[in-house]
Amino acid sequence: MARSDTTRFRHNQAILVAAIVATLGSLPLASARAYLLPVLLLPLAVAVWAWRAGTDADLAGLRLRALAGQRRIPWDQVVELGADPRGRARARLDDGEQLMLPAVRREDLPRLVAAAGRGGPEVAQ
Repeated sequence: MARSDTTRFRHNQAILVAAIVATLGSLPLASARAYLLPVLLLPLAVAVWAWRAGTDADLAGLRLRALAGQRRIPWDQVVELGADPRGRARARLDDGEQLMLPAVRREDLPRLVAAAGRGGPEVAQ
């Protein structure tokens, strides 16, 4: 499927910039002693998460991406899309499982349904 057929939802890129600044700021501390090197791991992990994590939607389904993995969910398994009280989007699957959709907010649900094309899931209010 062409790249333009995919709707991507990602976290604000300011998180990535903050993680890079934190990495640079932790370099003097981490280089002071060898046992402090793991201090670099946290801002690096946040930077990778900010760059990678999110939700991709296309005609085939959803791809939920996290720091170290991803999960593909076809649209025929999605029964309902909705939002929790804090405005984070969620999907209810046909087996009853509820999934939070990374980087998708309540305001993004119409774009998410549009990515499904015809026969997409129902959107709960």
